[in-house]
Amino acid sequence: MPRPILATIHLDAFRHNLSVIRQIVGNSKIWSVVKADAYGHGLDRIWQSLMQTDGFALLDMNEAIYLREQGWQGPVLLLEGFFKPADLRIINKYRLTTVVHSHWQLDEIGRTQLDTPIDIYLKLNSGMNRLGFTPKEYPQIVSMVKKVKNIKSVTLMTHFANSDNEIGIDEQVAVVECLQMNSLPHCLANSGAVLWHPKTHKDWVRPGVILYGASPSGKWHDIADIGLKPAMTLQSEIIAVHELPKGKKIGYGSRYTTQKPMRVGTVACGYADGYPRHAPTGTPVMVDGVRTRLLGAISMDMMTVDLTPCPQANIGSIAELWGKNLPVDEVANSAGTIGYELLCALAKRVPVTVV
Repeated sequence: MPRPILATIHLDAFRHNLSVIRQIVGNSKIWSVVKADAYGHGLDRIWQSLMQTDGFALLDMNEAIYLREQGWQGPVLLLEGFFKPADLRIINKYRLTTVVHSHWQLDEIGRTQLDTPIDIYLKLNSGMNRLGFTPKEYPQIVSMVKKVKNIKSVTLMTHFANSDNEIGIDEQVAVVECLQMNSLPHCLANSGAVLWHPKTHKDWVRPGVILYGASPSGKWHDIADIGLKPAMTLQSEIIAVHELPKGKKIGYGSRYTTQKPMRVGTVACGYADGYPRHAPTGTPVMVDGVRTRLLGAISMDMMTVDLTPCPQANIGSIAELWGKNLPVDEVANSAGTIGYELLCALAKRVPVTVV
């Protein structure tokens, strides 16, 4: 028999979450962000569940080609743009939309021989200071690209650094508004802005992690009343049970010492499966539907959990590491990271089933 760990991808969650986002953004068009192999869920597994989207946004050229070869005829957006001049011919061939964030990219578009003009998203650096043209140079760049014969359409695009926290987006929105680029379509909103800043919805929005049922802030309670459904459940089984007296140490580094006689279980899941090695004692786990906690260090292939709250649990009992009953954000928050990282880090050795 195979090792009992299993990741389940819930296709109904994608359809549901997209519908929820559609209700929130109204008439704005939706780029479904499927970068990083659909946040670890597998682009090939899930893209057809998002066919009601208006477009797909990703990074990898091969993934864009995959969508075209699978029959997707709608827009596909390359979020980091292109990396080499030769990429432009692929963009042209497969009718891709590309972000443009650097002068060299504009120069290459102007000098490359293309069969048809391409659509571009012109990146504005409104304050994140990662990619894009400065507000000072942006109007001049817009005037220039409108004269480039290889460019069919231009959309203003920016990215918010703090749409999911108390700092907010006002400063960056003010930068956009001061440019008065009302003649251009706008694509501003990421997941946080989709949920909490409706004034940014504009022509297109770019939901990412909320499509997968996790929180852009990393805190589950921030999205608990929105109605999103987790799209991945990671579970395994108890493979050993021990009755330990008080004073016994558990796991590598002896990080946990029993404070009283305890019944503990060993779960077949470790950091080589994508579970965060730095998750501390107390990180939540569900065993047979009962919430309990992690004890001691995560090893490569196993972890130890407290069976005190679930005395009925035994070898073969189901341990949910995150998913439908335990939000990935809660596990990530305990481990000092965010749900994005856990979902993307699911190891290739973990079997996956799609339902």
